[in-house]
Amino acid sequence: MSTLNILLALAVAFLTSFLSVPFIKNIAIKAGAIDYPKDGRRMHKKPIPRLGGLSIYYGFIVSLLCFGTLDRQLWGIILGSLIIVILGVVDDIKTLKAHPKFFVQLIAAAVPVFMGSRINFLSLPFNQSVMPNIVFNDIISYGISILWIVGVTNAVNLIDGLDGLAAGISTIASASIFFIALLNGNVFVTTISIILVGACLGFLPYNLNPAKIFMGDTGATFLGYIMAVMSVQGLFKSYTVITFIVPVLILGLPIFDTSFAIIRRMAHHKPIMQADRGHLHHRLIDMGFNQKQTVAVLYTISALLGLSAIIMEGYDEITGVLLLLSVIIFVALAVIFTGNPKPGDIIEPKEGEKNNE
Repeated sequence: MSTLNILLALAVAFLTSFLSVPFIKNIAIKAGAIDYPKDGRRMHKKPIPRLGGLSIYYGFIVSLLCFGTLDRQLWGIILGSLIIVILGVVDDIKTLKAHPKFFVQLIAAAVPVFMGSRINFLSLPFNQSVMPNIVFNDIISYGISILWIVGVTNAVNLIDGLDGLAAGISTIASASIFFIALLNGNVFVTTISIILVGACLGFLPYNLNPAKIFMGDTGATFLGYIMAVMSVQGLFKSYTVITFIVPVLILGLPIFDTSFAIIRRMAHHKPIMQADRGHLHHRLIDMGFNQKQTVAVLYTISALLGLSAIIMEGYDEITGVLLLLSVIIFVALAVIFTGNPKPGDIIEPKEGEKNNE
């Protein structure tokens, strides 16, 4: 993909997303897709329209159709993402229960997997004579790929708790995937990732604090879904990279936050999908940071993890050091931010209210 095409794909996605937001905001208001500050977990003080993720999706699809090559794998991504977006729109308007959402997500994840985007093997950070690459048979490959896509989809959704947080972190992660794909000459992932960067950047001016519109589940699950599929298609496809570590680093913040949310809720005998006020961004807010400062801190952490992944891809001699530093960062965050919830951290849903994130 030439530099000119990269810039054009970025620009088309940005402009389409940016220009569509006011129109989509009006649709959200008319459809009743409004986020009300009904509990202590929410940071906003007044009702804000949801469905902003439609503008990200619109910018992404328009640019992808202009600059992508419509082969079997790309059709799988387009069809699967359409399922995810439709699910998100319905959820933002009607508020669905967790189990049917999870079932539809499994179907959406299976579409690109069965059309060629799947994890076939893992290479590990050890000498090949000591620890050879792990190659999966078809059944295991399908299963791991689907679970990875669904897991990352929900992980990004769970961090969508502050103005501009999920969109910004997704921009950073997509940019990291873009640079790694560019280094490896993967045109398919290079195209998709730079288009996603442009679509996110087009939405961000409306979503930064104070937000005029939220992306809702429509946007958060779409972003997680596309980044998960990109990592399957690109970061797990080369024996020359540490395929397990690199995507985990790039998507480290949402993966870490979701993992400890699950551990925290299980430790307190709460449903895994029950919302609480124990996420990293809530902890930073409770420490005295304002919204903008908290988002800046999490942007920085995400950028450092993405940079570590890019460097790890190109400089094997420092892989061990980077891996150790990453582990130290994650352990430090776990100690600081995942202690026992304070009174009121666990949000008990009212009758008829949404019980998931």
